[in-house]
Amino acid sequence: MKKGSNSFAAIILVVTLVLFLGEFLVTEAVTCSVVELSPCAGAISSPQPPSSACCAKLKEQKPCLCGYLKNPNLRPYVNSPNAKRVAKSCGVPTPSC
Repeated sequence: MKKGSNSFAAIILVVTLVLFLGEFLVTEAVTCSVVELSPCAGAISSPQPPSSACCAKLKEQKPCLCGYLKNPNLRPYVNSPNAKRVAKSCGVPTPSC
């Protein structure tokens, strides 16, 4: 291999590792607390659209959604049609856990 090819491959590897570790650290920094989703309560319990605060919290709590779905007490709320509508409106995909 040429020296330029090795350098390019090394740069790609470093960039990939930085992106992966950055995502991992962000994920680890989130405190999973369903109370954090309280700005979404109005949108989940009625047909009103979600607020920007709701969407921000939903995106922040995205790494926690599988844990919420696995909790039998929270599953009915997180898996409800209105909760799915709110998530879709905020651009947060429904997790496949």
